[in-house]
Amino acid sequence: MALMRTLTALLLLVMAFGAVAGGIELREFDDPVTEKRYHDLTASMRCPLCENQAINDSDAPISADMRERVYQLLQDGQSDIEIINHMVQRFGEYILYNPRLESRTYLLWGLPIALVLLGAIVVVMMIRARRNASAKALSAEERQRIEALTNRKRSS
Repeated sequence: MALMRTLTALLLLVMAFGAVAGGIELREFDDPVTEKRYHDLTASMRCPLCENQAINDSDAPISADMRERVYQLLQDGQSDIEIINHMVQRFGEYILYNPRLESRTYLLWGLPIALVLLGAIVVVMMIRARRNASAKALSAEERQRIEALTNRKRSS
């Protein structure tokens, strides 16, 4: 009875370890530069299934395939640009967190700059309008009083 419990516990432990170890991908790199490139590339690509999760953090099968493809392309000696172009050609522009500057993405890149400039123009116009409004808001009596005060200080 005790032997049966021990064997059952040992079997459960082995199965749990196998499940944990099965989710870990081990990649071997020739140098730390290639390993850094791998991590940078997989962090810069979005999982098509997980919406807004990088492929290096995703457990989706498609992300595992994408990571494997990036690894293989790095081992083949391709540059980062070639790898990104290959992945975009295969999975679409959506996988890039930072879309490329192209004719169809001008609005995406230009809109934030345009909004900041528009906001600055509105602020400048509001400041000018307040200055002009405060100068025009004085009545004739108040203007005479200010002139009298400034004349008094000049003569002193």
